[in-house]
Amino acid sequence: MATKPPKRKVQGGRVTPKGGHQPAGRPQASSRYTPPIPQSYKVSPRWVPIMMFTLLGIGLVVIFCNYLGVLPGGTKNTYLLVGLGSILGGIMTATQYR
Repeated sequence: MATKPPKRKVQGGRVTPKGGHQPAGRPQASSRYTPPIPQSYKVSPRWVPIMMFTLLGIGLVVIFCNYLGVLPGGTKNTYLLVGLGSILGGIMTATQYR
């Protein structure tokens, strides 16, 4: 049966002192990461989610209508490309939403 190797001792220890002076009115430090508070929050304009859902909806309707054959000219791959392009535009707009 193998025995555990002895623990290695580290020379030096902490570089910064533990604790230290805390200014009044500041919360205590925690062991978990707390992100810094941003100076200003980024807010998307109202038209971004509207455009996102509109492009996604138009793409779905164009593809659905193409398969039903109700668009002028019958079933064409051009309509599929327009529908997929519209859906892709909606997805790209969704990445800009904050």
